[in-house]
Amino acid sequence: MTGSLRIWRRMVMPDLVRAHRYQSLPEQGPKVLFFSGGSALNKISRVFKEYTHHSIHLVTPFDSGGSSARLRAEFDIPAVGDLRSRLMALADETVMGQPEVYDLFTHRLAQYEEPLALRAQLQLLVSGEHPLIECIPNPMKALIQTQLAVTQARIHDAFDLRGASIGNLIMAGGYLNNQQQLDPIVFLFSRLVKTLGDVKTTLDASFHLGVELENGDIVLGQHNITGKEKGTLPSPIKRMWLNKGLREIVHTNQHIGDDRKDAIEGADLICYPPGSFYSSLLANLMPEGVGRSICQNPNPKVYLPNLGVDPEQQGLPLMERIKRLIVTVLADVKAEAHFSALDYLLLDDVYDYGVVDVNQLNDLNIMVIKTPLIAEKVDKYDERLVAKALLSFA
Repeated sequence: MTGSLRIWRRMVMPDLVRAHRYQSLPEQGPKVLFFSGGSALNKISRVFKEYTHHSIHLVTPFDSGGSSARLRAEFDIPAVGDLRSRLMALADETVMGQPEVYDLFTHRLAQYEEPLALRAQLQLLVSGEHPLIECIPNPMKALIQTQLAVTQARIHDAFDLRGASIGNLIMAGGYLNNQQQLDPIVFLFSRLVKTLGDVKTTLDASFHLGVELENGDIVLGQHNITGKEKGTLPSPIKRMWLNKGLREIVHTNQHIGDDRKDAIEGADLICYPPGSFYSSLLANLMPEGVGRSICQNPNPKVYLPNLGVDPEQQGLPLMERIKRLIVTVLADVKAEAHFSALDYLLLDDVYDYGVVDVNQLNDLNIMVIKTPLIAEKVDKYDERLVAKALLSFA
């Protein structure tokens, strides 16, 4: 008979010996899973790959702003921008990597170029004559050209290419060319740039976010929620759901794939990282099966809160954010949870996060860990300090 056991050990914070051991053999590093959305974790990810090549990044496909919004509106596809940027953050940057592919994937077309000039640049990329693609050897070059050609053939004449990410255009073509499935093209491009970690969307589905505010207003679309592309919401967020489309309220959901379930249940450490609280973090916890899988995992779960100002957190002090995180996870658990939704609150030792109610946290069986996480900028975590702190749990 087999089963799960929790094994306790004495923990040093930060555990520099453990971190050094992982850095010496990153190919044997731990499986640290991040529920991460946007760019907030990209800098940490670039450092993290020095310590382990087995980190797992489940990113939200629900974004509806930026250049991803144009592709979503054109093809009704999941958002690919965060996916592409995390693949690039984890790409092998040593001589063993593919710097030419990396340069292509991170390139954006000019923001203020004439439409005809941008179309001409796209044609040069498709034909393989653009300087960014000429230097890529076959068969990689041919694979990339094929995906770009699909996108080029499918976009309307009026499609706005200003500031478009080439990586996003390639991934959109791959999605359309693979029976509208994102996973095969993510797998392919992970190999092309030699990603030192595993990156997937939480769901391979084209959903959006919807929220109800405390004042009763309904807001649809991530770009309308974050307070970054549009103004800050007039009232705090009361609840959030996954929505079908952006025109009307159509509640929807979908169960995560078995590979996501296995990744969550088998992770050595689960981290709820910094990022937009609702549209990046909680959005990733909403698909069916996520909460159940978290509570099937006996290993540590750590929450690293935001620094600075997150417009989505208005009216939400730290203790309330912790409660909402736990409630969101447990909402998916149909029976009694086998293991916890959250074990540790990881904080910088001097930063003022607001009220930290230790008695309330004790009642929730959450331990506070304080350690230096900020080196210079007051509202920015130091990537290496964060990496070493998180690896001390694994």
